[in-house]
Amino acid sequence: MSRIGKAPITVPAGVEITVSENNHITVKGPKGTLERTIVPQMKLSTENGVLTVERPDDSKENRSLHGLSRTLINNMVVGVTQGFEKKLEINGVGYRATKDGKNLVMNLGYSHQIVIPETEDIQIDVPDANHIVIKGIDKQKVGQFAAEVRGKRPPEPYKGKGIKYDYEVIRRKEGKTGAK
Repeated sequence: MSRIGKAPITVPAGVEITVSENNHITVKGPKGTLERTIVPQMKLSTENGVLTVERPDDSKENRSLHGLSRTLINNMVVGVTQGFEKKLEINGVGYRATKDGKNLVMNLGYSHQIVIPETEDIQIDVPDANHIVIKGIDKQKVGQFAAEVRGKRPPEPYKGKGIKYDYEVIRRKEGKTGAK
């Protein structure tokens, strides 16, 4: 049995979960509303503010989708209550980020500035010139947006210049040594 899949999801106060046909789930909470359709084979049951996900049989496909379905629903509940955020750090001489209205403007050593607009479900904060915080209620969209921002100048291993996640450790390489 999937240990993740059989864990119940506690629905906090102020969160409303509705399940319609074909397992289309709508989660409404204080931060917004999320919708997703999960695999129709999974059985969803709600009682006393606890949502459980059950699989119909022990086939390989259903076993693999059991934990996934539960995690997707749990991420929706966490998103509408607390939200998700990714923190990025910018390293390099002259590399910096600023917020201009609803746009993220970055100087990353190119001949031009890189401008990334904020979307309706993603908020960008720039606490200082070397840090970017990306927030939202959908975990997948926050992670994808952070990966796209990081992709504008990924960190390089020789000097460590570029955009990296705050928890990321860049393995440094030794440069060439001069002729002796």
